Amino acid sequence: MFENLSDRLQGIFSGLKSKGRLTEDDINAAMREIRMALLEADVNFKVVKSFIANAKERCLTAEVLDSLTPAQNVVKIVLDELTALLGQTDSGLVLSSRIPNVIMLVGLQGSGKTTAAAKLAYLLKGKGHSPLLVACDVYRPAAADQLQTLGDEMGVKVYRGDGQDPVKIASEGVRFAIDNLRDVVIVDTAGRLHVDEEMMEEAANIKAAVKPDQILMVVDAMTGQDAVNVAQAFAEKVDFDGVIMSKMDGDARGGGALSLKQVTGKPIKFISAGEKPDSLEPFHPDRMAKRILGMGDVVSLIEHASKIQAEEIEAETAERVQKADINLNDFLEIKKQVSKMGGISKLISALPGGDKAMAQGQVDTGALDRMETIIFSMTKAEREKPELLNGSRRQRIAAGSGTSVQEVNQVMKQFNETRKMMKKMMPAAANAGRPTKKGKKGKKGKKSRFGMPGLPGMGGMKMSDMKQLQEMMQNMDMK
Repeated sequence: MFENLSDRLQGIFSGLKSKGRLTEDDINAAMREIRMALLEADVNFKVVKSFIANAKERCLTAEVLDSLTPAQNVVKIVLDELTALLGQTDSGLVLSSRIPNVIMLVGLQGSGKTTAAAKLAYLLKGKGHSPLLVACDVYRPAAADQLQTLGDEMGVKVYRGDGQDPVKIASEGVRFAIDNLRDVVIVDTAGRLHVDEEMMEEAANIKAAVKPDQILMVVDAMTGQDAVNVAQAFAEKVDFDGVIMSKMDGDARGGGALSLKQVTGKPIKFISAGEKPDSLEPFHPDRMAKRILGMGDVVSLIEHASKIQAEEIEAETAERVQKADINLNDFLEIKKQVSKMGGISKLISALPGGDKAMAQGQVDTGALDRMETIIFSMTKAEREKPELLNGSRRQRIAAGSGTSVQEVNQVMKQFNETRKMMKKMMPAAANAGRPTKKGKKGKKGKKSRFGMPGLPGMGGMKMSDMKQLQEMMQNMDMK
């Protein structure tokens, strides 16, 4: 979404870094360009005016102009101001001690409110809660059916009620949650094509009936400045607590997301990019600011990786990976784990410079799928002992997978490069070759918990290891 803005800002900073010292004219010129970039990104003009004034004042201090690295100081100042623009601190969902907690969702029709309700239920379920979805949209055809379908897919109970009174359905839903020991109720209210008094009055009546602990407004990020206007109208009538920004994977300019906090005073609590149940994520202003400036989002990458470290694999496989002595079956496991993290596109975009590489077409997003097809065309013995792959075997594998011998050779090259990289990154590599206590490998059926094969030790990875990780990912998927 912020691709164009990110490119513009990175271009401006590149020009500054080419100069050894900065003058006041250099700063003024850079601020003019930043102002135009923000306005073109559809950021509210009052927000832009305040942003530039604050950044310019800080950049023109002697501490910046007389420093040895003035350009880096300017980047740091813009990063700080951009973070403040987005909300400065995280504003996550805070549940009270009340049982059940009631969360009410409001927003215009088409903003993705029903889908956001289901995603929020999925997120809370993953944190050990027992959510209940309440379908209060009695106007849009099949709205309750849509929520029911999503709830069934995610294993979340949906209360639909009887009749056409959304206030009554909401109240009955809370009572149903109490009777069935549900600790969180998510009320999906009706939307309209535009803000009107009838919709606002109904939302106010539901609020009075169920007394929600949190009211979240779902805003379509594709609507730009209109999102800010709609949020202001809801803030006056319903007084919501925070925003869920949906459709962040769209190609809009993103000005609404950058303006929302400053104009309405309401924080963005969640962002959603994609249709998958796990695509709803807590919003972190500092991480989004770094993404916009092309610095990547390594922290989120590490957090996402740590979520799937409980994956169970055979003890024998875990031992091989810990020694960085993987075979091609383990290489397939890398593909599986990368898919769980959102695919190669999401993984690369989280690394510094990754978004730019994606935009320039330097990343072949289908490389892992072709790799999987080639490996599946090998025999069991060939996967376990890649050194068996001579010329004739590679020709047979190429024919069986519908690829060329060159592509098979490329997969083997990537496999060998990954194995080398793992030996550098794996803390246990120094112990490779040491016999186990029992002198034998894991028994059949015995399970062991291990992190991500091919992306080892992500939970405790140092920032200095990111370059090696990026190199490994590039070896696997760059064209």
